[in-house]
Amino acid sequence: MFVQRKSDGFIRLNCDIENSQSVLYTIEEKYTFFLTSSCIQTVRIMDGQVTVITNPTVNVRLTSTISSFEVQRRFNRGISIAELKGKLEMVVGAPASSMDLELFSVSDKFLQKMDDSEALLGSYPVDDDCRIHVVDRSGGQMGEFTDVSKVQKFELSDEAYDKKTDTARSFMRKQRIGHFNEEEMAKKKAEHAAHEEEQKAAADVISVGSRCKVQVPGQPTKLGTVMYVGTTDFKPGYWVGVKYDEPLGKNNGTVEGKQYFECENKYGAFVKPLSVTVGDFPEEDYGLDEM
Repeated sequence: MFVQRKSDGFIRLNCDIENSQSVLYTIEEKYTFFLTSSCIQTVRIMDGQVTVITNPTVNVRLTSTISSFEVQRRFNRGISIAELKGKLEMVVGAPASSMDLELFSVSDKFLQKMDDSEALLGSYPVDDDCRIHVVDRSGGQMGEFTDVSKVQKFELSDEAYDKKTDTARSFMRKQRIGHFNEEEMAKKKAEHAAHEEEQKAAADVISVGSRCKVQVPGQPTKLGTVMYVGTTDFKPGYWVGVKYDEPLGKNNGTVEGKQYFECENKYGAFVKPLSVTVGDFPEEDYGLDEM
């Protein structure tokens, strides 16, 4: 241990001890510092105030008994433990008056309790990436601040919301946007009805057992056999169930537990009638049986 006093209240502490050890050094029988192996610490004492000069800040990991999360924060080594608790109150949510602090090493080995409120953070053997564990004695429970089911919620009835003038709904109504534009909505409804009539007309000329060609935008053309024509429970409108010649489908003819037709898995699919062309489309012979 080397202690070098300098002018203007500066004191240089140089500790050269074995690894994994620490020593205590007391300045003027009042200020105690924990020194770890091969550390050099400079402090200044002026007007009864101690300021840590060397490595003034430290980056620590924070955990607590009321949260499963671990966060990182940087603190000034020159603040007292009481000041540290005040800062931690905003991080972990526990009242400073009910905190107990425990210091763990970088490898999460317990070092000691930080129970002297007047001591400086820098007086403890805290290094970058050490962990400070906050024990809440106020009765807080793990997950107390993450369980949103316990949070009182503000609820507004649809009728009350509709009467407000500063809402998105009110803005859309004034600007005639979306379903508040009656003319546009009527036009879309008419177009949809006409399109459904086209789908129904196309379905009426498709017979079960017919060979077909399926052309869906963005997908390759597929050949298969019509297995089902009509409405379904999984989606509104008319649909055609097809058994493809190759495993290019999505199911085996059963959707959401209801069987519409039967085929091997991945050979079945449902498409809209306008995507189906019925005709003479024999199965392609890939010559797999030839030698």
